[in-house]
Amino acid sequence: MNEVLWNRLTAAQLRELAARDAVVLLPVGATEQHGPHLPTGVDDLLAAEVSRRAALVAAEHTRVVVTPSVWSGLSEHHIAFGGTFTVSLSTLHALLRDICRSIVRAGFSRILIVNGHGGNMTALNALTTELTVELSVPLACTSYFTAGRETVQRTLETQPGLMHACEGETSLMMAAFPELVRTENLDSARGPEITLPAESTDPVYLAVPFDRITESGVAGDARAASAEKGERLLAGCAQALADIVLGDPWHKAVNPGRVPAR
Repeated sequence: MNEVLWNRLTAAQLRELAARDAVVLLPVGATEQHGPHLPTGVDDLLAAEVSRRAALVAAEHTRVVVTPSVWSGLSEHHIAFGGTFTVSLSTLHALLRDICRSIVRAGFSRILIVNGHGGNMTALNALTTELTVELSVPLACTSYFTAGRETVQRTLETQPGLMHACEGETSLMMAAFPELVRTENLDSARGPEITLPAESTDPVYLAVPFDRITESGVAGDARAASAEKGERLLAGCAQALADIVLGDPWHKAVNPGRVPAR
């Protein structure tokens, strides 16, 4: 079976996948401003697309299904630019708890949350711990751009990792959704470099609105983006996610509850 998207499968097909201990990928993104040249759905679209590609790669060796994406995350810092949805931490917790509970009640026990938004990273790590205990099922969490860090570093020319509406995200969108990139606005799609909060070595954390960091809504330089770079990033990040799935990280959880024998 080549179909990996949950909402394109029948209930009977999903019951069969659950009975065969399929892995479930749960993409979590955001809907927020991405500068003058990219749509607000970048983080949501890319988390879902990389998850889909990873599932197709991993499906050559194991069974994998990808849920519909969670399209809103923690985006308070982008509100000033407009066009942005954000939810509270408690809402995100409740939503993920109920979605993961539904997945478990459908018979699955191995869930990998695939994050596509830098602002979600720290929260999702903490929520993964809490939900593992609440649901008595081992959850795992990663961000596609950290899973594929080596490919990102090898591919990008102007920055060491993904920033925001930057060379990396713009390249990914050029490859996956070229019709959504406003190339006529690329000349103004640049801003200062940033470090994602979860990767910062700064000893002090402050909640800084993004409009205080960049007037354009961009961090990094999108002018160096290309579809060719985007294809390399998509392939590398998808392979890295597939490697995580095939590496079965769920067995590391301590007393998480039921993990079916395979």
